[in-house]
Amino acid sequence: MREYIAENSPSVSAVSYVEVLGYHKLTDEEKELLEEFFDSTKILPISNEVIAKAVELRQLKKMTLGDALIAATALVNNSVLVTNNTADFAWIDELELFNPLEKI
Repeated sequence: MREYIAENSPSVSAVSYVEVLGYHKLTDEEKELLEEFFDSTKILPISNEVIAKAVELRQLKKMTLGDALIAATALVNNSVLVTNNTADFAWIDELELFNPLEKI
């Protein structure tokens, strides 16, 4: 995973930032490591275009608001969605997915 990050200049959906750092069971060490990671990334905002795309996705198939916004952010920004949870996004044909844990 570190190699992927070093080679790809990752950006992160604002929703992912909130979901990850807002997780109530994070240890202080985990929080510190994640904050360091996020400090080295570009946080992508929830723009009007992202909102419109998220609405479109949710009209096509039942999905959580968070997943819709994350997928829409990747689509609008022509980004690869890096996730261990590829199953929830696999139905979105135009979305490129990468599971970093499959390489381990």
